[in-house]
Amino acid sequence: MLDSGPLGRLTHADYSRNREHRAWLASLLDRGVSVFLPEIADYEVRRNLIVENLTGSLANLDALPSLINYVPLTTADMHKAAELWANSRKTGRSVGDPKELNADVILAAQAIRLGATIATDNVGHLAQFVEARPWTAIKP
Repeated sequence: MLDSGPLGRLTHADYSRNREHRAWLASLLDRGVSVFLPEIADYEVRRNLIVENLTGSLANLDALPSLINYVPLTTADMHKAAELWANSRKTGRSVGDPKELNADVILAAQAIRLGATIATDNVGHLAQFVEARPWTAIKP
């Protein structure tokens, strides 16, 4: 399951940049590995592409669900995310400002539902909830 960092680099419109990300994704897909695009990561990347008016990258993001599995948010995901967020607060391992919506717990809830490992640049925040590894450590 892609976190927003690797997802943003995969969708960059300049194909000369982030070649290793694209090669990594291609190697996973070539070997039949299921790769998931969670709706919360799409949201995080999409909002920035819209603000920056990066239409080429936005088109790449729109095309990605034809290659990998798009995972819409469910009510159960949001309930699980609320539980994860509350438990992290209770145990003193909070993942962010209590007044903000936290995308990491929503991403973790989606990964838990699918039994997926999160491919990320930020293992620390996610690993308390679900298996998360640097994207470079995930091999086909």
